[in-house]
Amino acid sequence: MPQRALRRPRLLTGALALVMAGAMVLSGGPALAAPENPTDSQLGDARAAQDAAAAEVGRIAGLVAAAEGQLDQVQVQAEAAGTAYLAAEEARQAADAAAAQAAAALQQAADAVTASQARIADFSRDSYKNSTVLARQLSLLDAQGPVELVRQAAMLDYVAAHQVDVLGELEAAQVQQATAEAAARTAQDEKTAAEAAAQTAKATADAQVAAQQTTVAQAEAQKAALEQQLQAAQVQLLALQGARDAYAAWVAQQAAEAAAARQAAARAQSQAVQDAAADAGGQGYVRPATGTTSSCYGSRWGVTHYGVDIAAPIGTPVYAATSGVVQRAGTATGFGYAVYIRGDDGAVTVYGHVNEYYVQAGERVDAGEQIAEVGNRGQSTGPHLHFEVHPGGAMYGGQIDPVPWLRARGISVRGC
Repeated sequence: MPQRALRRPRLLTGALALVMAGAMVLSGGPALAAPENPTDSQLGDARAAQDAAAAEVGRIAGLVAAAEGQLDQVQVQAEAAGTAYLAAEEARQAADAAAAQAAAALQQAADAVTASQARIADFSRDSYKNSTVLARQLSLLDAQGPVELVRQAAMLDYVAAHQVDVLGELEAAQVQQATAEAAARTAQDEKTAAEAAAQTAKATADAQVAAQQTTVAQAEAQKAALEQQLQAAQVQLLALQGARDAYAAWVAQQAAEAAAARQAAARAQSQAVQDAAADAGGQGYVRPATGTTSSCYGSRWGVTHYGVDIAAPIGTPVYAATSGVVQRAGTATGFGYAVYIRGDDGAVTVYGHVNEYYVQAGERVDAGEQIAEVGNRGQSTGPHLHFEVHPGGAMYGGQIDPVPWLRARGISVRGC
């Protein structure tokens, strides 16, 4: 438990301290560090870097567009080569069909030659057996009479005609065979040439597309790198401009805060003098603390707030509102720390949420004597003094609105 120090100064001394604090505000408290203020040269360099990066990005963008246009061209050419390749495939298929047809014709011609050769061989064999190769004249001389002569002559005419027919078929078959062989060779040559031309065209087109795609990819990669440089330059410029703006805003804020501090100090000095006169009150009563009323007595969200809250920085002096005997000082549920004083008039005054207290139970205090300092302990949302009055003398009940009670004793509490 905090030990009681020497007697604390009276309330007027505290008011004088408030006036001194206002003077400190006028002279300026701990100054905040000024933000960096970029020079005009730094800003100019950043703008130049951004403009140069933007120009380079524009140049590379033009290269990318040109490369993409060239890629479109070679892609069209590749499509044409592909179409030519398909046409060559179609020609190859036609050549294959022609070659197959020529092969069939060749085979048919070969078969005809073979058949003709067989017929000639048969005729030669029959002629040999029947002595047809003898001279026509000998055959006719060998006839036995006119009837035989006529018969022999007719046979010779038939054989001669038949021989000519067989030889003609052989000659036609040989011509057909030669024609078929030539057609087959021509079809094969056309097929080979078409395949070679189509493959060459397609390979060339594919190579052009691949090369142009590489060019486009390289240009796009260069553009992406330059865009990153541009972004970095823009960020740098924005950072410098933001720092310049922040510095200007800081300067303006410092000026505004200084003006506000001067006004606040002037008001504080005036108010302190007024409060010093008013807080002395009459009939032995004083204001329990100096500050701003943040909450009044009354109903709040279904419950009753049984006192008045005076907001003030932690460490602000808390004074005994009336002379009396300390009934309790220390831990108190909800208040963190609290001091209870039974006044000479029988009323119990309560001082809650204090940061430190300087009295003990059983000790007598005088009105205006510092008994504690404002705090933020217990169920509190900000540093303040919670002040209650129990006029009937009950420690924990019988609370009334303390503002009229203080007003009736010459102490004014504004805000309620």
